[in-house]
Amino acid sequence: MPTSTTESGGSTRPTRRPPPPTPDAPRFLFSVEGVRYEAIRELVLMQTGELLMLARRQVESDTAMPGLCFVRRLPNPSTYLRRKRLMEEVQLAFRLNHPGIAQVHFRKVHEDALHVVMEYVDGPSLETLVSAGVARGRPVSEAFALYVGAELAEALHHAHTLTDDEGKPLGVIHRDVNPRHVYVGAHGGVKLTNFGAAYSLVVGREQSPMRLVRGDVAYASPEYLEKQPLTPRSDVFSLGVLLVELLTGTHLFDVQDVPRASKGLAPLDIEILPSLPLTQMRILLSRFSQADVEVAVAKLSPDVKALLHTALRANPEERFATAADLRDALRPALAKRHPGYGRQEAAGEMARVLSEGSCLRDAVEFGEGGLFPEGLEAHEFEAPPKRK
Repeated sequence: MPTSTTESGGSTRPTRRPPPPTPDAPRFLFSVEGVRYEAIRELVLMQTGELLMLARRQVESDTAMPGLCFVRRLPNPSTYLRRKRLMEEVQLAFRLNHPGIAQVHFRKVHEDALHVVMEYVDGPSLETLVSAGVARGRPVSEAFALYVGAELAEALHHAHTLTDDEGKPLGVIHRDVNPRHVYVGAHGGVKLTNFGAAYSLVVGREQSPMRLVRGDVAYASPEYLEKQPLTPRSDVFSLGVLLVELLTGTHLFDVQDVPRASKGLAPLDIEILPSLPLTQMRILLSRFSQADVEVAVAKLSPDVKALLHTALRANPEERFATAADLRDALRPALAKRHPGYGRQEAAGEMARVLSEGSCLRDAVEFGEGGLFPEGLEAHEFEAPPKRK
């Protein structure tokens, strides 16, 4: 609803929102240590009010070609607990230093709003590639899916085994592994994003309320939706769901014929609107079996079917114990079935899928959706000291 301004004659007219920035008409954001940051495109406006922007950065005294980054502007938090939770999430994000995880560079409070500057990923999300595959009539290749899966499993293993400065495990679980949070760069590198919903054992961490489900429930593990203790096996299940969608172009779960009645289910609250309804997902997962997996992967090769069956066991104790175990199953399958497939081949296939699916390059959805859900005061933001 546009706001109105009253003129001297008593009439009102709407106050127009400033036009969105463009490369030819950028919007100045702020300067940090002699580096100028300008928004050149608004990419995504989240349900929470967060705005993701593509920005260019340039040394103010240099006329060289500017570089690109993502800048996320976050709304101010409404409670102390939300500020505290965000502070812990940011501290965690600074610790996640891995080539397969999109890096958070720094944060800046500007015009009373927190802005987080993040690594630019020059490529589409897996969600975009799945959609392009549907548009062209066939999904990405088995080789591409195995390659991406192995890279993601490696990144998850890094997060799962992260320790604090004293060597104590942080117990990080991503909790929101889905195609919108994975990007493939122009040179074939795979980046996992959005640790904003992550669980960890960071000292003093404000726990999510027991009834609150964070992340997209369409990729959640059975134990998470029943609020049972989480282990890396939960992310293994989510990655399995993602791989089925990547390999087949179809989501593992179909909720169309599932009743909406929630009889016998403890009430849960969701933080964001999921891509599939929470109640139907809980009902599906409560009766999920290997027969459901077999229906979804029936046309895949025996090697790939076998590892997906293991990743997608309803009982977490029957899955791969770690993301590294899944990685160590994916890589031999890739080497055996598609020798020599790597970054270069993945980059070439990505370009073909986008082209054949008629996905224009400037329409690709970029950014780390939901990386941080709220804002925080400037004095509460200090990056942890780097290890010597």
